[in-house]
Amino acid sequence: MGLLFVERLEGEGVFRCRRCRVDAASKDAIISRDFYGHSGRAYLFNHVVNISLGPNEDRLLVTGLHTVNDIYCSCCQQILGWRYEKAYEQTQKYKEGKYILERARMVKDG
Repeated sequence: MGLLFVERLEGEGVFRCRRCRVDAASKDAIISRDFYGHSGRAYLFNHVVNISLGPNEDRLLVTGLHTVNDIYCSCCQQILGWRYEKAYEQTQKYKEGKYILERARMVKDG
């Protein structure tokens, strides 16, 4: 097994994996707080760190069909949310390349 490199985020308002407490995103990267995931409230971010991506998967979500990748914590492999790979409806294209982190799977410092 190789070395695990973990990126640390500076400042207040850092979201961390609930299981292992590794940094995942900064509050400054939040695009919207008006999302819901499998476990309740979720936030849309434009940048996250210390994650690995699962395979592409088509999912029918509330806002239509999307190709997404599940997001896993790079340290403990806990699922944290998903990344929008492709949106099929024009009004949803702004989500492409963005990340959903489920609030129930995160803790926030500051």
